[in-house]
Amino acid sequence: QVQLEESGGGLVQPGGSLTLSCAASGSGFSINMMAWYRQTPGKGRELVATITPKGMTNYADSVKDRFTISILNTKNTVSLQMNSLKPEDTAVYYCYCNAAIRYSNFLYWGQGTQVTVSS
Repeated sequence: QVQLEESGGGLVQPGGSLTLSCAASGSGFSINMMAWYRQTPGKGRELVATITPKGMTNYADSVKDRFTISILNTKNTVSLQMNSLKPEDTAVYYCYCNAAIRYSNFLYWGQGTQVTVSS
């Protein structure tokens, strides 16, 4: 089993910055990929950014050049640095982990953290 603990959400003004963090804990696992998704009421979960342990990244077009995802492999932690935030970035942000345990892959989600961009 892998547990994901998120932190860093909150209220920020348009144009401001915020950093989300997610720590994966457990035993006997290795990370295949970690990601951040976000969801607003009435909409499905939207992929924001992904990263592999080797640092390969992928971003949604809506956040490219504003958000940066990074991973600290030694601590199984992924962060999302969000700059130039817009009201449309308001959402619940979820951490996602694709982990390998004993030659099988498992998917895990964090509990979500609210990000509100408003003046």
